[in-house]
Amino acid sequence: MRSTIVPVALGTACVAAMTLGTGPAAAAAPTTAPPRGSGWEPAPSAPWDVAAGERCAFAIHGEPIVDEVVRRELPPPAEGVTRSAYKGDLVVRVTNKETGAHYDADVSGSAVVDVDASGAQFWRVVGPVLVGVGDGNLARGMYVVDGVYTIGISPTGSRTVTGPLVTTDSICDRIA
Repeated sequence: MRSTIVPVALGTACVAAMTLGTGPAAAAAPTTAPPRGSGWEPAPSAPWDVAAGERCAFAIHGEPIVDEVVRRELPPPAEGVTRSAYKGDLVVRVTNKETGAHYDADVSGSAVVDVDASGAQFWRVVGPVLVGVGDGNLARGMYVVDGVYTIGISPTGSRTVTGPLVTTDSICDRIA
């Protein structure tokens, strides 16, 4: 396993791109429905493509092969801010489009996500998520990031991850 422990000083580390988008993951229909009346609703993730050089040296494709993620709206912490919780099993197959090599990334972490009117986001995460990095404290790439941490995303797209220790696994290395 190609893991790296990245010590992160609180409030100072930068990461770019959760599951490639600016918002929580969106895909294929979950295989099980949330309990009726629970307030949880399916939050499927869509397949995605990234051009060569944006994350890995080669073009990549991601597609959920297990997607049981559900979402629940929570009371807003302030005016103009939405808060949602996400949980459930998610396995994304990330494929090297040049060679066909692939890796099935288990990114079944849970998160509470605040989004304000400016587009800024603040993620509180427990467990693994898929993070595409352009600029930040990790080299450009696609990673499974694991641990207990937060990720702040500014309206301009810059990312900051905070936590005492963050484990990363380079998907680009796995499928090169």
